[in-house]
Amino acid sequence: MTEGLHLQTVARGDTGALPQLTALLLDAVERGASLGFLATLDETEAGAYWQAVLARLGPSHRLWLLSQGGQVLGTAQLALCEKPNGRHRAEVQKLMVHSSARGRGLATVLMQALERAARLDGCSLLVLDTEAGSHAETVYRHLGWLKAGEIPRYAASPDGQLAATALYYKLLDDQQQESRDVEHARDQQPG
Repeated sequence: MTEGLHLQTVARGDTGALPQLTALLLDAVERGASLGFLATLDETEAGAYWQAVLARLGPSHRLWLLSQGGQVLGTAQLALCEKPNGRHRAEVQKLMVHSSARGRGLATVLMQALERAARLDGCSLLVLDTEAGSHAETVYRHLGWLKAGEIPRYAASPDGQLAATALYYKLLDDQQQESRDVEHARDQQPG
């Protein structure tokens, strides 16, 4: 299912994929993904978002594209913390897979690339947030991420309704299994 895929990082200012990135974002929001935009998102606003992302790419902010046959099917971003006390961590942002390509393991390919890069940069902790109750939670749990909790009424979903966000983390060292064991034990305790 992942045959013929091309994974690449994008350099600052490289606008070659801008139309496809814009279409990908529009597809995701149209299908209800909570990515910071409302259903009123149009091509101009989506394009402006991607232009801003492309302008800030560099050592502390990276963008991966996953394509097949020249068609961008997915993307993910990694933002490294630049504060002196947080250089061991990074935030995963805007993991997206086109609706026509879901269920093929593309999110896994993107997340594995992102995690490898984070490790090479000396990161031992990754964090992300996603809409609570969304399919994305299932994906992240499948990839070994641990849920830290939820914040109610955090952001409006594309339809404008306030929704909770779920906070996830992943330790990129031997402490990850220890954290999973602690969470599993906590989940097994009678309520």
